[in-house]
Amino acid sequence: MLFLICSVLINPEYALSAPTEFSGGVNNEYTYEEMVFVTGKPLKFTGTVSITEREKGDSKTVSYRFDLTTPDISEKSQLRRTVTYTTEYDRRNDKGQAIARTSVGSYSEKIVIGKDQYNLEDYQFSKSDVIDNRPASDFYSGNFNGRKYYTINKNEGEVVIEITGGNVGYENFWGSTETQIMELSISSKRYVMDEQDNEKKPVSWNGTVNVQISDSMTKSLSYYDNEATLSSFNGGYVRTTRREMVSRYEYNLPQMSGYIPDRSRRNKDSISLSAQMVPRVERLIVPKFRDVEGHWAQDYIEKLYSLDVFDTNSSFFVPESSMTREEFIKGIIRACNIRSSMDNQKKAVTRRNQPPEVSPFKDVSPQDPDYNYIKEGLDKGIVTGVTTDSFKPKDPLTRAQAITILVRALGFGNKAPNPGYQTSFSDDDSIPYWAKDSIYVAREINIIEGDSLNRVNPNRVMTRAEASAMLVRFLEFLQKDLQKDYRENIML
Repeated sequence: MLFLICSVLINPEYALSAPTEFSGGVNNEYTYEEMVFVTGKPLKFTGTVSITEREKGDSKTVSYRFDLTTPDISEKSQLRRTVTYTTEYDRRNDKGQAIARTSVGSYSEKIVIGKDQYNLEDYQFSKSDVIDNRPASDFYSGNFNGRKYYTINKNEGEVVIEITGGNVGYENFWGSTETQIMELSISSKRYVMDEQDNEKKPVSWNGTVNVQISDSMTKSLSYYDNEATLSSFNGGYVRTTRREMVSRYEYNLPQMSGYIPDRSRRNKDSISLSAQMVPRVERLIVPKFRDVEGHWAQDYIEKLYSLDVFDTNSSFFVPESSMTREEFIKGIIRACNIRSSMDNQKKAVTRRNQPPEVSPFKDVSPQDPDYNYIKEGLDKGIVTGVTTDSFKPKDPLTRAQAITILVRALGFGNKAPNPGYQTSFSDDDSIPYWAKDSIYVAREINIIEGDSLNRVNPNRVMTRAEASAMLVRFLEFLQKDLQKDYRENIML
């Protein structure tokens, strides 16, 4: 039986990566596996999982159904688990945030190992996340607690697993990662026959398991030459979407002899699991600019054209001409794929037959082809007007303005120190006050760097080539840097 993909994974391009349930297990399209510790010994169970998801208003329900066995042991084994989690969202649009509260609904679980059967009699679970919705990416962090209570063969004993942990994650068009860190505290009490006294006596043991699991989806761009010589193009870019789950169990359990724990020795070790989805590949539009061959920014320009960030129909890019304010905000919204929500809003307005739209700027008409990009940038807090009612869309963009737009898109402006600090650039005194926080943060997260004299040149007009390089570095931050911070840096 194949692994059934849940509705949120049908289109992996927009999938929110999240570990499967709260068991530390990993899966690909075909197989699921996790470690189970109810007996005091680590046992790997493998099999299938099906996931269904339903959303209605501010509520989401996710149901899991597991059918697993342990083929590595000679004894009969089986794990069947069905559990449903419900998440309620309290959306604070005025703050650009949401609070999510998750609880367990229905549940059932039966684990058979040899002659023993462990039944889940009670499952308590509570989880809460805060989600910060930023234009370029959503960031979230949460905490959870739970308790599972199992009976052993109905009346021969019990196993209680206390669950504590937290999670961090992000989601954007270019990738998503969630990492969970859990601690499982296991207490077991079982009545075992004492052969000397010929009566059953309680035998207890305790153990801990630390679980780290991360689920990541990332997109990458690669250039492939055209193998044919007599072709109208030399090559083009391929966007590859990959999804990978990795987990690590570190356990401290008693040495077991049958049902009896050794009081003087402990079983301490770790086990790692991993699974990968089959990568998804997409060929992109072939760039055909005639004036970028050999230019230092050729790769940057062609990447952005292939990604539809630049949609010009001209054969000339004019890389050394000035980037305008209008062109850059259009580029950042397309690069972050914010336009998908923008297009939906536009369609909704059309359907409702509302009165003609009034532009917030006297120099930008609602009939302008790029009006919706400017309006969306304003609504998202990415850009502001030059004055209260003027945007000056055709004005050249300065480096300070471009950097500020990128940092606002990430929502990282508040990461700068308290006022009074200096940046590390040699021309710090020339940085406008309104751009200083953004320039400081952009340097800290390696989106920008100084020139050969360590100058940021904040007031210099940015060329289209320079803007292309900055946008690609911004996309690489969304693709690679966030995943490293949310997975490798945490798990290692």
